[in-house]
Amino acid sequence: MDEKILIFGQDLCQYTSAARTDFSRRKVPFEYINVLEDEAGLARMLELTNGRRKIPVIVDAGKIKIGFGGT
Repeated sequence: MDEKILIFGQDLCQYTSAARTDFSRRKVPFEYINVLEDEAGLARMLELTNGRRKIPVIVDAGKIKIGFGGT
């Protein structure tokens, strides 16, 4: 079975919210990591993005996408 999609972001980020809404609407299971509240999650995101702090970061089947909705 495929791994769950990871979404790293912040609650007040409109692009993070849009990504979460989109995946929920399409009934695609995902795990949300709020990088403001989860220091380990932030460290993991920074490893995946080589230090980039732009959010959201979406990890799907090992592919890393930074941004959502044309960002």
